Amino acid sequence: MVSIIVSSSALPTRSLNSFPTHSERSNKLTSLSWTSSFPSINISINSFTLPPAPSLNKGPFVQAAWTRRSRGEAAKQPNRKSWKQRTDMYMRPFLLNVFFSKKFIHAKVMHRGTSKVISVATTNAKDLRNNLASLTDHNACRTIGKLIAERSKEADVYAMSYEPRKGERIEGKLGIVLDTIKENGIIFV
Repeated sequence: MVSIIVSSSALPTRSLNSFPTHSERSNKLTSLSWTSSFPSINISINSFTLPPAPSLNKGPFVQAAWTRRSRGEAAKQPNRKSWKQRTDMYMRPFLLNVFFSKKFIHAKVMHRGTSKVISVATTNAKDLRNNLASLTDHNACRTIGKLIAERSKEADVYAMSYEPRKGERIEGKLGIVLDTIKENGIIFV
């Protein structure tokens, strides 16, 4: 009976951090089985060391986890909204909209997220149309401001915001409406 014993000393040994030299590669046993393609590694628990972690620092600069996009990156994605545009409807959810025409004044408070109308007041309504002398004067502005404030409080809305349009000044009739709303206990955020 013939037995063949292959000892582990016949196979080349090396540490985990070193690559095989040319002479070690040429001394490998040649075999046609797929198991011979795996290197044999002798690992002992006492001598096991971890390979060094790769260094991510490239020079004197420290990489941040998140950075603001540069203008060039913002130009590449023009449809992406800014942080203020994305969070404003949650920070200031109730928006006052005031419209002045030659015949009447219309004001409403809307929830930005759901587009639900919270309160509406207009001088074109039946109860105000017959009681007011003029539907567009300063007295009508005060009446609209008072009604908006009362109806908003009924809906548990005590803070709202007003965003003036481009080039619009908060003065005159608009200033009177906003001041009347403030006087009746609504906070502008």
